[in-house]
Amino acid sequence: MASKLTFETIDEYISQFPNDIQEKLNTLRAIIKDAAPAAQEKISYQMPTFALKGNLIHFAAYKHHIGLYPGASGVAAFEKELAGYKTSKGTVQIPIEEQLPSELIGKIVKFKVDENMNKAEARRKR
Repeated sequence: MASKLTFETIDEYISQFPNDIQEKLNTLRAIIKDAAPAAQEKISYQMPTFALKGNLIHFAAYKHHIGLYPGASGVAAFEKELAGYKTSKGTVQIPIEEQLPSELIGKIVKFKVDENMNKAEARRKR
């Protein structure tokens, strides 16, 4: 039985892919870092994850798409802008051959930062 790959860092995760996919994942990582400079990088659920007062967003590469996981609120808030993509409750699938929608991803990440900060503030006030 083959052992499942486990990753300690986002660099390790990205390095397993062919160069063209690595380039796309590194671009996605840069978009997220730019939108949430204070967020911490980690691996969660064996996926690259950015966290700030809780998880902001996860991403992963698959054979035919890049999966972006901003959670249900992140998908719902941008429902109209995401109409051209396959989505489910907390997931957006960006076809691997398409260019990343950088501006939209940045807006989703900033939305998640605001949401997490507001939740943390509400918890603090309790």
